[in-house]
Amino acid sequence: MKKKPLVVVTRRLPDVIETRMRELFDAHLNVDDTPLTAQQLVEAVRTADVLVPTITDRVDAALLAQAGENLKLIANFGNGFDHIDVETALSRGITVTNTPGVLTQDTADMTMALLLAVARRLPEGARTLVDGDWQGWSPTWMLGRRITGKRLGIVGMGRIGQALARRAKAFGLSIHYHNRRRVSAAVEEELEATYWDSLDQMLARMDIVSIHCPHTPATYHLLSARRLKLMKREAVLVNTARGEIVDEVALARMLEAGDLAGAGLDVFEHEPSVNPRLLKLARQNRVVLLPHMGSATIEGRVDMGEKVIVNIKTFLDGHRPPDRVLPSML
Repeated sequence: MKKKPLVVVTRRLPDVIETRMRELFDAHLNVDDTPLTAQQLVEAVRTADVLVPTITDRVDAALLAQAGENLKLIANFGNGFDHIDVETALSRGITVTNTPGVLTQDTADMTMALLLAVARRLPEGARTLVDGDWQGWSPTWMLGRRITGKRLGIVGMGRIGQALARRAKAFGLSIHYHNRRRVSAAVEEELEATYWDSLDQMLARMDIVSIHCPHTPATYHLLSARRLKLMKREAVLVNTARGEIVDEVALARMLEAGDLAGAGLDVFEHEPSVNPRLLKLARQNRVVLLPHMGSATIEGRVDMGEKVIVNIKTFLDGHRPPDRVLPSML
């Protein structure tokens, strides 16, 4: 009987996915979901035929240098791959795959939820009830901001950016976007979207800015202190992409000074650590923070796992996996 390939999975995945992996592979699972230590990751790359990491695993050049000869595929459980040194992996003959597309709707939903939560002060209102502080309805109490008619600037008009634009358009927002490449005329027409080739100029004119670009060396602190200062005092920033895209220290400083009306953040620059200044602002109801749960739906996680399995199976069958990460994507 042919030996099953050894597939090391670094975090716990949905039961249906883990069951299928056990059927197909010699799957080493992480049943207690504790992130692997550095030494455990080294052991994984030394022994595995396939590594299935997540965003919490740093697969850098130093780790890959210790990989065994059998490691030929890194099948990432997730869309982003900035935690993997893809260039080093490819140079060592290791294919890298990800799970694009399956999280689009979930992340767009959560972005819209954050946008509304900030504008309409939803966490603050809910906390008032739970704390027993509500004294009844009043015409001037807990006033938020209407979003209909406001300008939304989307930074990164890929799948998620476009999915957000469709939702936002239904809410009566005016759609604007900045992207490395302009989207097709058909998409612009459908979304009634205005393209800005200058990010600086767009930021200065938007009521709400939402980030949807990947984290790459080119987008690190794309929203720098200088760019954040271009935004209107009444503007709101929403980030469900990657924390490293925003200069968190500068953002906290602006929120503290009242130079920005608010922010909704699902991702952070040094996860799982969160800037204490942002936490303090959240306690003061001046920012809404979520624990990186933008893609956290049962359906989304199962879809991700199924993509991982397809990528592994296709690769092991001697074919090109459908979701290869290519140098042109870096």
